[in-house]
Amino acid sequence: MVPLLINKDISLIVRGRLYSSCVRSSMLHGSETWPIRKEHEVALQRAEMRIVRWMCGIKLQDKVPSKGLRERLRLDDIVLVLQQKGWNGIGMCYKKEDNDWVKKCMEYKVEGARPRGRPKRTWSNIVEKECQANRN
Repeated sequence: MVPLLINKDISLIVRGRLYSSCVRSSMLHGSETWPIRKEHEVALQRAEMRIVRWMCGIKLQDKVPSKGLRERLRLDDIVLVLQQKGWNGIGMCYKKEDNDWVKKCMEYKVEGARPRGRPKRTWSNIVEKECQANRN
C-alpha cells in the first residue's frame, strides 16, 4: 500500500481515492458508535494531514495550507466524514423495528443512583444536541 500512496507516477487524485477507500476507512471503522470528543477529532486531523503531506511530498516547513492539500487529493475534511458516518449510524438505529435489540438498548434507562460529579456524555445526549444545532 505504501508504494502506491507515494508513487509519483500515479496522479494525486487516484492516490486520494486509494487513501480514502483503504486508509481512511480503516481509521474511521466503527466510528458510528463513538462518543466523539474534541481530542479525538484533533488526533484524527493530525494523523490525516501527516499522511496527506507525506503522500504529496510536502513537509510541514513548506507551510502549504491543509485545505489546499486536501483539494489537490479531492478529500473532504475527516471531521466532516466522521460526522456524516455518525448520522448514518443514527439513521440506521432509528429505522430498526421496535422489538429489535439495538432499538431496545437505545431506549433503555439505567435505574439506580447516579455517581457524583458531572454526568458523562452519552450517545443520546450528543444526538439531541446535534439535532437542536441543525434545526437552528
